[in-house]
Amino acid sequence: MKVDVMVKNARIPQGDDTVLTNILVADEKIIGFVPNTEGIEAAEVIDAEGHLTLPGCIDSHTHINDPGFTHRENFLTGTSAAASGGVTMIVDMPCCSVPSVRSVENLEHKLNAIKDKAIIDYGMWGGVTGEDVREGWLHNVKEQADYGVLAFKVYMTPSVPTYPRVTDPEMLEAFRSVSETGLPIGIHAENFAMCDYNVKKFEKEGRTDGPAWAEARSHLAEKVAIELGISFAEETGARLHIVHMSTGVGAKLVGDAKKRGLDVTAETCPHYLTLNYQDAMTEFMQFAKIAPPLRCKEDNEIHWKALRDGSIDFVATDHAPYEIPTEKAAEGMHIWNAFPGIPGVETMVPVVVSEGYNKGRLSLSRLVEVLSTAPAKHYGLYPKKGAMNIGSDADFTIIDLEKEWVIDKDKMYTMAKYTPFHGYKLKGKPVKTVVRGKLVYDDKEGIVGREGYGQFIRRQSIQKLDKAIKY
Repeated sequence: MKVDVMVKNARIPQGDDTVLTNILVADEKIIGFVPNTEGIEAAEVIDAEGHLTLPGCIDSHTHINDPGFTHRENFLTGTSAAASGGVTMIVDMPCCSVPSVRSVENLEHKLNAIKDKAIIDYGMWGGVTGEDVREGWLHNVKEQADYGVLAFKVYMTPSVPTYPRVTDPEMLEAFRSVSETGLPIGIHAENFAMCDYNVKKFEKEGRTDGPAWAEARSHLAEKVAIELGISFAEETGARLHIVHMSTGVGAKLVGDAKKRGLDVTAETCPHYLTLNYQDAMTEFMQFAKIAPPLRCKEDNEIHWKALRDGSIDFVATDHAPYEIPTEKAAEGMHIWNAFPGIPGVETMVPVVVSEGYNKGRLSLSRLVEVLSTAPAKHYGLYPKKGAMNIGSDADFTIIDLEKEWVIDKDKMYTMAKYTPFHGYKLKGKPVKTVVRGKLVYDDKEGIVGREGYGQFIRRQSIQKLDKAIKY
């Protein structure tokens, strides 16, 4: 039997157990699994070396900044960083490009700008802002949905000048419009007035310490924003998704909404699972500044529990790199005026594997769900992505579970050489990344994928995650 590619010695998940097998690939799709290689003639062989081989991991929340802000990151460097971290597909946000993606015309402008750059596959979020509501441009919502975007993003707090935040009544109108498409509407859930007031208050009082940023953007600011989002979802029937949720109380609110039968989902990020603001923001200052901010150790543990029981649905990164000399550490820059954002796309999989699976916080089956299957289903990509089915794209994240290593900011592929995970010791590392049957990253050789190989992936269908909470 002739095949294009064989991934041999792959240890694939079967529930919470694994099976050693050989994966056969033709025309970029999985076509079979065989226990031995006799009679198989493969044009290319990728040796998984007995390592855990997951369906390709997905980062569904990135800000690659291309086109428009490529001094921060571009689609070559951003997707190279993703590939090195075991990510086979990203879903990029609509706000951090010029022009921002709020219409099909602007989406096509972005796609044309990046089409020859990506190492891995990518999907797109659609956009809707307060300006779209005020100017009567909500017809763009359905047009973007029809084009194949995976979800829509709104900001309750300011993002960039080309992507205006929504007021409460404007957000309600956005919910109504997006609900008609059947797609999720993701909200940056922080109460703007509360955050703005406290930031100005703390700065006036002379606070310049790193933790002040997190204390100014309080747990309560996220809590009331999530409560409002849930109320709007209940009123309109919209599918509410809380992006980069940071607090333990948020996890409880989302879990309770699921129990009531509402279409409410949430993602957390590796930094909300592992870092606390007192330590990280004291050590790294503005290099750990994000929005929402880092929280407390108690929130870390609540998020692990919520990720385990289904109150939190999956993990993403909010990868948002900035240029160090001009946006993080320019002369006169401090905790209040430095830009909020950190790179994360290459540390997501290793952190969740090391601190989640290898430390017993997540089962193997749940690891697969939160890194691959759940985002694929939520965004209408499954089983093309996020699956090891016959006919699925041959995307694989191959992980050496025993490899011990230390995150080094200077060795990262992102253009932004900073991370609050610098010096973090991990056990478990992606060693090979395969996208549609093509090896794009090898831990020994680095990036081996071809620039422009990555494809734009449109939504395949409309799907919803189960509302089950597991005890």
